[in-house]
Amino acid sequence: MKERLFAFIQYCLPHHLISRAVYCFVESACPRFKNALIRRIIKQYDVDMSEAERENPEDYLHFNDFFTRSLKEGMRPLPEDESLIVSPADGEVSQLGHIEDGRVFQAKGHDYSLIELLGGDGDLGQEFMGGKFATIYLSPRDYHRVHIPFGGTLRKMIHVPGRLFSVNQGTVENIPNLFARNERVVAIYDTERGPMAVIMVGAMIVASIETVWSGLVTPIRKKVRTFEYGEGSAEHVSLNRGDEMGRFKMGSTAIVLFGKDQIDWLEQYEAGSKIKMGQALASPAK
Repeated sequence: MKERLFAFIQYCLPHHLISRAVYCFVESACPRFKNALIRRIIKQYDVDMSEAERENPEDYLHFNDFFTRSLKEGMRPLPEDESLIVSPADGEVSQLGHIEDGRVFQAKGHDYSLIELLGGDGDLGQEFMGGKFATIYLSPRDYHRVHIPFGGTLRKMIHVPGRLFSVNQGTVENIPNLFARNERVVAIYDTERGPMAVIMVGAMIVASIETVWSGLVTPIRKKVRTFEYGEGSAEHVSLNRGDEMGRFKMGSTAIVLFGKDQIDWLEQYEAGSKIKMGQALASPAK
């Protein structure tokens, strides 16, 4: 009941106004404020600072600097088998499975349109019809940089403006079409396993989404924008498996898509499974 009420209340909230207000606070460099806020989050969510490159909370310029913290070298080793696809982020597997009839499973009783998720590009949607998806939820305690699951060359980036509903489990189970409604950045790569999409989904009080090739991605009006990076473009972006591709300032969700008959999710993963960035998530299809 509480989760349904929370979901209902979110329809009435000014999502972007709240997020902009939070941004002012989390970018504050006031030592007393930012140190107290960082220490509170570490304690409340049991953040493992032994993994961080800077373990001392006072070493961060502001809260967002802490939230997008880097890890010590070697903290997320990749599997030796280079054919394996790895998790793009630390978090929890919200759902994973097949894309059926152009729909992606969200939660019991809810699914959403693949084409809507990709910003309404029907031709692009055809490349993933009958393929596979995995949804990874990042909680406030997790490492918040997103890495590429499999080496590839960036073909295009699509910024899709939208709402900023919370993406915790209670909201996912109660708000239809959630991931096709929230603001998101869709990165399309060409890989040895065909096209791969990594989608960074914004959420309530997510101050921004950044990519390593374009920096901060911000809404301009309410139009879908597509940026081309493939052949003939001025900028060429190739990333190896495990390279950082972007980061969330505050927590959210990453969705990975592959085309039909390209990969198989590893059997040990199901909804609710914990996972770390760089752990093997899928293998080439047999």
